[in-house]
Amino acid sequence: MKFTDGYWLDRPQFEIQSPKEVFDYRKSDDKLTLYAPFKYINERGDELNLGMSTIELTSPIEGVIGVKLIHFDQNDKGPSYQLENEHPNVDITTGDKEITFKSGDLTAKVPYKSNFELDFLHKGKEITKSMEKAQGVILDKSTGKHYMREQLSMGVDELIYGLGERFTSFVKNGQTVDIVNKDGGTGSEEAYKNIPFYLSSEGYGVFVNQPETVSFEIASENVDRTQFSVEGESLQYFIVDGPTPKDVLNKYTRLTGQVALPPAWSFGLWLSTSFTTDYSAETVLKFIDGMHDRKIPLDVFHFDCFWQKGFEWCTLLWDKEQFPDPEGLIKKIHDRGIKVCVWINPYIAQKSPLFKEAQDNGYLIKRQDGNVWQWDLWQAGNGFVDFTNPDAVKWYQSKLKSLLDMGVDCFKTDFGERIPVEDVKFFDGSDPKREHNYYTLQYNQTVFDLIKQEKGDDQAIVFARSATVGSQKFPVHWGGDCLSRYKSMADSLRGGLSFLLSGFGFWAHDISGFEEQATPDLYKRWTQFGLLSSHSRYHGSGQYKVPWVFDEEAVDNTRKFVDLKLSLMPYLFNEAVNTHETGTPLMRPLFLEYTKDRNAYFLEREYMFGSKLLVAPIFNAEGTVKYYLPEGKWTNILNEKTYDVKNGEWFDETYDNLTLPLLARENSIILRNPNAEHAEYDYTDSPDIHLYEFADGAKETTRVVDEKGKPAGHVTAERSGSTITLSADGLKGSSKVYVHADGNVKEFTLDGGSATLSL
Repeated sequence: MKFTDGYWLDRPQFEIQSPKEVFDYRKSDDKLTLYAPFKYINERGDELNLGMSTIELTSPIEGVIGVKLIHFDQNDKGPSYQLENEHPNVDITTGDKEITFKSGDLTAKVPYKSNFELDFLHKGKEITKSMEKAQGVILDKSTGKHYMREQLSMGVDELIYGLGERFTSFVKNGQTVDIVNKDGGTGSEEAYKNIPFYLSSEGYGVFVNQPETVSFEIASENVDRTQFSVEGESLQYFIVDGPTPKDVLNKYTRLTGQVALPPAWSFGLWLSTSFTTDYSAETVLKFIDGMHDRKIPLDVFHFDCFWQKGFEWCTLLWDKEQFPDPEGLIKKIHDRGIKVCVWINPYIAQKSPLFKEAQDNGYLIKRQDGNVWQWDLWQAGNGFVDFTNPDAVKWYQSKLKSLLDMGVDCFKTDFGERIPVEDVKFFDGSDPKREHNYYTLQYNQTVFDLIKQEKGDDQAIVFARSATVGSQKFPVHWGGDCLSRYKSMADSLRGGLSFLLSGFGFWAHDISGFEEQATPDLYKRWTQFGLLSSHSRYHGSGQYKVPWVFDEEAVDNTRKFVDLKLSLMPYLFNEAVNTHETGTPLMRPLFLEYTKDRNAYFLEREYMFGSKLLVAPIFNAEGTVKYYLPEGKWTNILNEKTYDVKNGEWFDETYDNLTLPLLARENSIILRNPNAEHAEYDYTDSPDIHLYEFADGAKETTRVVDEKGKPAGHVTAERSGSTITLSADGLKGSSKVYVHADGNVKEFTLDGGSATLSL
C-alpha cells in the first residue's frame, strides 16, 4: 500500500508518525524491548501527549532476528503462523550510545538517545537497515483505519525474489505485491500461493509474520527500499541471515516448518481424466491400458471433479452411473501397479447431501447473523468447511477416510483461495482477514494428517493449489490454471521458480496447459519440461491428455522422458531427501548453485534439477532455445554433446522434438537405472554410475538413499592423472560405470566395493 506522494510528501489522507529515538529499553536473557517515542525528548514536558513505538527483538533460530513493532498492544484473534523456536543463545549489549542484539552472525544495532535507525549486520557488515522515518504508525484520516509500515534499505545491485508463486517478473524489483490468496490463474499479478517472505541477492531474507494481507512495495514507492505494511496496530518481521541463499532457505524452513519428503512413487507420471471431458470406469481403464500397451510407465491415475455428480461437489461419493463399482475399479488400477488420486475441495454445494449435515452441526463458516455463508460461485449454494472447528475437521476427515478405506491413495486438494472476509464468523472467533490466507494451511493439514494417520508417515502427499507460510510441510503443490500456450508454459516456470524460492521444495504444473486446446508441438515440449520437474502430471480442462490423441511422435516423446525420469530416480530421490533436510528446492534457479556468477541471478527460463543437472525447456514450435551456461564443463546427457565454458556463455541452438538442453555439470556422479518401470524401486540394486567430466584432482562423493529416503551408502570417485579410483558402499549386485569425457563414453564394471578406472 502506498502512503506517500513522491519522495518528499505524504498523501494528504494519511498521518504518519515514526520513532525519533530510543529513549528507554528493557532486556532479559532472550528479549530486548525498545521504547521509541515519536519526537525527541529534551525535557519532561516532551513526554506528554505523545505516542511511541514499542519494538521487541527476539531470536527463534540462530541467525534469525525477529522485530515486532507495536503501537497499541492489542490481542489479535488469530490465527497465527506456527513457528518453531530453537531457543538459541543471544548476546545483548547496552551502552551510553548504542544497543545491540546478536544471534549467531547476525546483529541488530540501534543508537541510544540519538537519531533512530535499526541496522542489521552479518559479521559486522551491514546488510540492510530501517532508517529514520522508515517505520510508520499510520492513520488514514478518511476512514479511521490504522496501518503499520516498515521500510528496509537496498543496495545498489540488490535483487529481490520470492513472495510466493508469482507470475510477474522473476526479479521483484519495481513491483507492488499484495499477499492475498486469489483464484486468478497463472497469467496475472494475482496468485494462489502468497508467501510474505522474500530472498535478497545480498544473502539475507525477510519474513513478515502476518497471516492477513501484507502489502509489499519492492523498490517501487521508494526505489531505494523494500516496504511492507499491514492494517492494524502491530507488525512483526524476521531478518533471516545467510550468508548464502541456501543458508537463508534453510533457516526460514527451520522457522516455519521443515519441507516434508513426498513418497517416491509420487515422482512418477500422473495421468488425469481431465476436468470437463466425458469419462467413466471404461474410459479410465482404456487410458491406463493404452499407456501400458505403448510401454509408457504410469504411477498415479487422477480422477478429477466429475468422479462425483455435478452440482454436488464436494459430496465425496462416487457417481454410480459412471462408476458403478468404485472399489472394484480401484483394485483393477492397483493391480496394474498404479496409485489412485481423487479431486476434492473444501466447499460443500447446497444440493450435496453433506450440506444439511454440516449445516445442522455447525461445520460451515457462518455469517454474523448465524446463517451459513453461501454464494453461487463454483457450485450452487456453496458453503465452506470451517476448519477452525475441531469437530468439523474430524467430520471432514471421516468422509475422506471412507475413500481411503476403499483404496484411494491421496487427494488433489483444490481451491482454498476464495475464503470470505466480509460478514463472516468463524467457529473459534478467528479474525476473517487473518483467516483468509491461513485457511489453506488448515485445509491441507487436515487432509495430509489423515493420510499420514491411515497410510503411514512415508505415504502422505496431497496435490494442492493454494498455499501459505508453512504449507511446505504438506506437499505437493501445482501451479494452477494455465493456458495451452508457450508463453503460459514460460509463465508457469517463472511462477514455479518464484514459489520454490519462498520456502517450498516440490512443485508441478499441468503438462500442456489446462485451458484451451494444446497443439502436438506444445504437448511434446511441455512434456519434456513436465517430466523434468519434481512432480509430473498430465491434466487439462476439455481435452484428454493421453499422448496418442496428438500423434505418434508425442507417444515416443512421452515414453522417452518418462523412462528418463524413472531412470534418474536414484539421483533425484537423494536430491529430494536433501530438500527435505535443508530446504533447498529440488528445482532451483541457477544462482542458488552459482552464487558468484552475476548473470545467473536474472535467469528465469532455465533451472537446475537437483544440484547436478541443468534444464533449459524449449518454448516454441521451431525448437530453438537460447540458454546460459555458467563456467565449467557440461555434457548433454541426451546426446553427449560437451561444452567447455570459460567465463559463462550464451548458446543459441535448435533441437528436434525428442531432445532439449539437459546438461550435467562437471565432476558429477549421477546414479541411474535404465530398466526402471515405476518411480519407486530399490535404488541400491545395481544402479549405473555415470561420471561426468571428472577433472584431474577432483574428488566427489554422492549419497545413496533407498526408496524410503533412508541413507544406504555412498559412491566416491577421485581422479589422479589418467586414473579414477571409484569406491562404493551400500550397493547391491554389480554396477556398470560410464565415464563421460569430451563427448566420449567409456564403460567399466564395478563388482564389489571399489575399482580403478584407466582413462
